[in-house]
Order: sequence, then C-alpha cells, then structure tokens
Amino acid sequence: MHLWQLILLAVVQGLTEFLPVSSSAHLILIPQFFHWSDPGLAFDVALHLGTLIAVLLYFLRDWIELVLCGFGVHYPRRASELQVMQYRRLFWFLAIGTIPAAVVGFLFEKKAEEAWRSPGPIGVAMIFIGLLMWWADHAGRKERHLSQASLGDSGLTGCAQACALFPGVSRSGITISAALFRGFTREAAARFSFLLATPVIAGAAVLEMPKLVRAQKAGQLGIPMSHVWISVAVSAIVGYAVIAFFLRYLQTRTLKIFVYYRIVFGIVVIVLAFLRSGSAR
Repeated sequence: MHLWQLILLAVVQGLTEFLPVSSSAHLILIPQFFHWSDPGLAFDVALHLGTLIAVLLYFLRDWIELVLCGFGVHYPRRASELQVMQYRRLFWFLAIGTIPAAVVGFLFEKKAEEAWRSPGPIGVAMIFIGLLMWWADHAGRKERHLSQASLGDSGLTGCAQACALFPGVSRSGITISAALFRGFTREAAARFSFLLATPVIAGAAVLEMPKLVRAQKAGQLGIPMSHVWISVAVSAIVGYAVIAFFLRYLQTRTLKIFVYYRIVFGIVVIVLAFLRSGSAR
C-alpha cells in the first residue's frame, strides 16, 4: 500500500477507536471497498499501538494514581484515605474487567482474523449496536460517577468489551452502553470505557507487534516499517485529540449523532455487499 493510504487508515483509526463507531469495521471495509490491498490484522494492531499511546498519555496521571494506589501506595500525598481507597478499588475493578476480553481474544483470535472480516455481518453489527446505544442513552439514569464504580460494573462492562472482538461492534460503543445501563453519566461511562480498554489494547499490541516485525523481515508484509511507525504516530496524535473532544462533547450532548451514523453506515455496507455478491454471480 502507498504511504498516503496507510496514513488515511491511521487517521481513520485515531478517529474511530474512541468514538463509538467501530474502528475495526472501518479498517476492514475501507480497503475492501476502495480495492486496496488489505494490510491485515497485524497492521490494525500496529495502529492500535498508536491509540494506546494516545490513551496512555491522556490518562497518564490517572494511571499513575491507579497503579500506585492499587499496589498499596498512598498517592498523591494530599489525597484523603477515601480517595486512595477509591483509586485502589477502581484499579482492581479495571483489572478484573479486562479478564473476559483477554479470554475471548485468546479463544477466538483466529476467527477475528479470518471468518469475521466480511461486510454483511459487520453491517448488521453496526446497526444492532447503534440501536443498543440509543436504548442505553435513553434508559440509563446517568447519575453515577467513576468513583462509584463497583465490581458488578466492571464485570458487566468487561463482558461487554469481550464482544468487541467482533468487527462492527465497537469497543467504546458497547462498553459505554453497558456503563450507561449501570447508571453512569455519559462522561463517566466514556472514561470507564477508555480506562478499561487500555490494558486490552496494550495486550493485543504486545502479542501482535512481534508478528508484524517478523512478517516484515520475511518480506511478507509489503509495508516498510518506517511507514508503519509514521502510521502509528498519526494514529496517536489523532486519537489523543479525539479523546479530548469526545469527553467534552459528552458533558452536554447525547450519543444520538453516533447512533444515526452507525445505522446509516450499516445499511450502506449491507446494500453494497448485497450488490457486489449479486454482480459476482
């Protein structure tokens, strides 16, 4: 693929990883519909490294506090015992919440790489999760804050995150919906979603990046590593900007525009897939 195509995919990854519209769906479908060569799941994970950098940088202070408090350090010093206890509990709730996604990823990684990357099912998932988001946005009480997170919240939201392995679901879309059903405010639901996603994205990057490097050394990748790193940087910059925008957006606005986008996008994908299958016969 040309560098400009890779950069475009990196921009798409940065835009869609944290917005509830499914980054995997866009990264799979854009090369298919423009007849570009598919860079593959390993390159998708490389782009996720960029968004991992973005979310780590944006929530760096939060993660320092969570990790230190999680392992028994009173940090920051000015924090009350109640705040430290809240950080400690949230850290371990996030750790527990990552387990379902790790298990499902381990069991169904091959399915994600091969059988689940077709337009029809992706379009259906886009529409279904869009409707689920609409329901959650209207039904949720939107009263609770992140400091009030419980083990039940992490369990339900973690199980929801495990479903995001299926392209078209959207990790942020389904986890924000789960948190809204648990009564969180929209902003708190998004923060919970992004914090919960961080270990999963990190784990996927750690597992897949060596495969990407080996494929490149064996001449099987077809993409210079310099282009990969440029794409990672673009993904990180765009992702950071999107996190900042989305959290401010949710302070005063609903998920309605993203619900509309998902439904329209899903319908278009299904129609185009149907037309292509008909013309191929």
